[in-house]
Amino acid sequence: MRKLKVLEVNKAYFPHVGGIETLVKQYSEELGQFNVQVRTLVCCENQGGTIRERVNGIPVIRAASLGTYFSCPLSVQFIKQFRRMSRKADVIHIHMPFPLADFAMLLSGYKGKVALSWHSDIVKQKKLLTLYKPLLKYLLNRADVIFTATEGHIDGSDFLYEYREKCRILPYGITVEDYLNIDRKPILTEKLTDKDSVKVFFTGRLVYYKGVDVLLKAFSKVNNCELFIAGTGELENSLKAYAEKHNLADKVHFLGFLPDDELKQAYADCDIFVLPSVVKSEAFGIVQLEAMVYGKPVINTALPSGVPHVSLDGETGLTVPPSNANALAKAINRLAENKELREELGKKAAQRVMDNFNEKDVIRRLYDYLSEGINR
Repeated sequence: MRKLKVLEVNKAYFPHVGGIETLVKQYSEELGQFNVQVRTLVCCENQGGTIRERVNGIPVIRAASLGTYFSCPLSVQFIKQFRRMSRKADVIHIHMPFPLADFAMLLSGYKGKVALSWHSDIVKQKKLLTLYKPLLKYLLNRADVIFTATEGHIDGSDFLYEYREKCRILPYGITVEDYLNIDRKPILTEKLTDKDSVKVFFTGRLVYYKGVDVLLKAFSKVNNCELFIAGTGELENSLKAYAEKHNLADKVHFLGFLPDDELKQAYADCDIFVLPSVVKSEAFGIVQLEAMVYGKPVINTALPSGVPHVSLDGETGLTVPPSNANALAKAINRLAENKELREELGKKAAQRVMDNFNEKDVIRRLYDYLSEGINR
């Protein structure tokens, strides 16, 4: 039986840092165990010429780009490379939203199987969406199968309800062993102002939809806790200024960027993980899994996306309304004051990761979906 030939298509690829990029890397590298030949096509992150390389054994083409506008790369070379590479593909797997890929598909003449991974609706770029919508509808109609990480992605989408029969739930997963087999260090404990404080942890880009401003407002009403924020972004300076102005400097620690090993140590060392995102641009929140695998309860928000389908309210953590600092503060205080509740929710959180989000099981399901109906 010949190898199944899969073309993975996304905006960017490792070493670019991002949840979707991490996922595409996992798919590209791990599908090979099922007699699959993967090639990956992305755009250059900055203006520059086309780059051909192997990344951990995976052939990757980074097509020359004219730059990025409205969060979308522009590239004539991408369209040309897409057309060329599609001729040898049994399946093209596109990670969305990525308008350039929709356009490339339209011009490619490709007749084979098309799989889409729907990570999020376009939320912020309303003007782009107006122009993009007809192209988006074309690709959704063209697709043979659409992957969503949770039911919430379908229910909360402005587009997928028409295509529910094509949708298949394919959760994001993590390789559990990579998290549990680490050298644990008290990376947060050693930074505590008060060694008896409960350690609350957040990691992510410091951008508008992450809701870190709401988290800081909530922390003015939180008792006996200290907050650790790992990440950088455009709001970093304003968030630090807010913490300083509201006398939070002793209980809020900005850690900046943490390398992967230190990030895992931080998850393992915290008592509570918080994901306070405020809009459905936060479609899943893999960081929840990364905290849950260490037995940590999660406080998340009731977004119309996959977020509250990852850590479940009252089972593996607490869910509060988005943009509600009072409700968030109440949830943090509730867990901070009750160690037994934290441990009970955390134990169930770790088990939920093992049962539902183990990467090995996810890759098997992905292979089954991609290979379905392909004659080899």
